[in-house]
Amino acid sequence: MSTGTESEVEPELTQPASGTDEAELEALLGDRAIAREEHLNAPGFVINPNDVQAVLSDLRDEAGYDHLSCVTAQQYEDRYESIYHLKKFADPTDELSIVVPTTTENPVSQSAEPVFRTADWHEREAYDLIGVEYEGHPDLRRILLPETWQGHPLSKDYDQEKPQLVTLTEHQNPIQPDHREADSDTMFLNIGPHHPATHGVLHVETVLDGETVADVEPDIGYLHRCEEQMCQSGTYRHQIMPYPDRWDYVSAGLLNEWAYARAIEDLADVEVPEYAQVIRTMGAELCRIASHMLALGTFALDVYGEFTATFMYTFRDREVIQDLLEDLTGQRMMFNYFRVGGVAWDLPEPREEFFAQARDFLDELPAKVAEYHDLITGNEIFQTRCIDTGVLEPDVAKSYGCTGPVVRGSGVDYDLRRDDPYGYYDQLDWDVITRDGCDNYARVLCRMEEVEESAKIIEQCLDLLEEWPEDERDVQANVPRTLKPDADTEIYRAVEGAKGELGIYIRSDGTDKPGRFKIRSPCFSNLQALAEMSEGEYIPDLIASLGSLDIVLGEVDR
Repeated sequence: MSTGTESEVEPELTQPASGTDEAELEALLGDRAIAREEHLNAPGFVINPNDVQAVLSDLRDEAGYDHLSCVTAQQYEDRYESIYHLKKFADPTDELSIVVPTTTENPVSQSAEPVFRTADWHEREAYDLIGVEYEGHPDLRRILLPETWQGHPLSKDYDQEKPQLVTLTEHQNPIQPDHREADSDTMFLNIGPHHPATHGVLHVETVLDGETVADVEPDIGYLHRCEEQMCQSGTYRHQIMPYPDRWDYVSAGLLNEWAYARAIEDLADVEVPEYAQVIRTMGAELCRIASHMLALGTFALDVYGEFTATFMYTFRDREVIQDLLEDLTGQRMMFNYFRVGGVAWDLPEPREEFFAQARDFLDELPAKVAEYHDLITGNEIFQTRCIDTGVLEPDVAKSYGCTGPVVRGSGVDYDLRRDDPYGYYDQLDWDVITRDGCDNYARVLCRMEEVEESAKIIEQCLDLLEEWPEDERDVQANVPRTLKPDADTEIYRAVEGAKGELGIYIRSDGTDKPGRFKIRSPCFSNLQALAEMSEGEYIPDLIASLGSLDIVLGEVDR
């Protein structure tokens, strides 16, 4: 891992974190690279705003950087800046940052959307909140705030006191001008934001051509809670950690906490005790099972209205996990259990009782999973609704930045627990689950099989924790009371959340609070692919495809 501090002058050239040779990258980019920057895990090349598409195309096609993981925009005193964080699906530890500065007077940069489809929403968010405009973007408009909003909330000249007059605008058919055939007709259909199958306050603007979906536009932002801004107002050491639980607030609290913990611990060079890493790994996998249980139950409810058996059964099993997590953390949802450098406290006493309860759950799980297969995956109606619907081809999934069970259900073998190891995962025996079906059925099977792999991980963690010497059970590292990383130190770190790659970008400004805090939500990127999965299919298939993505709007809107 390279270390250093960003400067306005060109820093000394450093070797990229791993993988691609520095000389090869310099030769590939040539004079389009006007400077270099040092980010802790992804050394950066600074390029002109007019070279974005050419540079990203070459890096994707020639150097293999086929995963645009995150797009971060921010404003400095003298410039705006967009950072495209690139990885490889084949090796996510080979990371690279493409930094695109623009002037404050003319914050216009070339759009990356023609190269990576996932840049569509990411650049719209950067435009909405920061004010950077992306030339060549297919649909550059606000995404979280209403179209009538005045100003950009994260820009330095934003007036917090200015009143906002937000008017209601009339819905228009987005494809009407393109369908002028006399025998063709379209109908505009609103799905949500209060429909239960939208998994929260999501508004899906849908255009039907007869019974077929012709156009889909997910309309998000109804739940926007300014989580990034709140994190930028909190101190690294104590005040940020409670927020991650509230992003994916129904299932993945400890996984969310780990995303922040990993970023700040690498930023501040904090080494977590091995014992605490085992506890983290066990807790994270309990949360993963809880998340997949919720996804399974709500998906069955979406697809064929199964409430009494499947939905309630999944919540029954989820409640057992919640009991275990409550014993461990003291909370059932908003855990706030991880700390910078470890966890809040050791396992609950008596330890033997906690181990017994956890093992009882694991012993009963195989029979329950088999029962779910009988109820759901073996159900004829379920198969009819899910097989060959919501098809998402591997290359399309990659271009949209899809991760987690969504991309693994399309046959892409990508899991950060194995490919960019953290915690105790690289010391344990488990497998990454992939499916080649590329459809709604494959994504469900992925999650169900991942439950079994998580159980294997938890069982191994329990074995380790039971045998761990009592005098070596360190739950926290010795972390300074106040953390102040060097100014302009930048990092992007990610974990494998229940729904995919959950990443955090942090830029330090030399104080005890982040200068910029950006959340890379897996649900945000996965949801972009809904139109690709649904066009040409029927409304019931659209509902099934949306359910198969397993989104939570608290994480989409942040």
